[in-house]
Amino acid sequence: MSTPIPPPRVITASHSADGTSVISSDGPAKSFSPFGPAGSSFVNIHSTDQLPVSNTIPIPSTLATSVPRAPAAGVIFTTTDIPPGAGSPMHRTLSLDYGVVLYGEITMKLDSGDETIIRAGDYILQRGTMHRWYNHTKVPCRMLVVMVGSEKVVTDDGKELDEYFPPPPKKE
Repeated sequence: MSTPIPPPRVITASHSADGTSVISSDGPAKSFSPFGPAGSSFVNIHSTDQLPVSNTIPIPSTLATSVPRAPAAGVIFTTTDIPPGAGSPMHRTLSLDYGVVLYGEITMKLDSGDETIIRAGDYILQRGTMHRWYNHTKVPCRMLVVMVGSEKVVTDDGKELDEYFPPPPKKE
């Protein structure tokens, strides 16, 4: 996606062998676009599949280049850039998502028909709901999201709400 938003710069603070705090990496993150060049792009900044998190094991040099999902017992820290006129399909993740719009604005629509515009500086608390994103504006939108693995939502009548996310289109 061609965007005026520069790639996120990610700085990682870690420890040296003697326990002194050091900057272990500093640079632009690489994005990927599983929905093609006109669709949303993502940067998976960090992920762990366990809590509590270990601050001593090495951070993987590469992260998955698939649509971000929280590990069942873990966390993923990611960004998504959604171009003008683009959006996501209706989906549900098994996670509690903490999000903030950093740039632009985005419309969130729920399966109930409820929808709202979320602008730069607004925060989102997404609790395993069926939802979609759409950028109705002429500028890209960047969202920062921390997704924490969650239990399935269980309705009052005992129905379990499963994760649902249609796969990206196959590249030809």
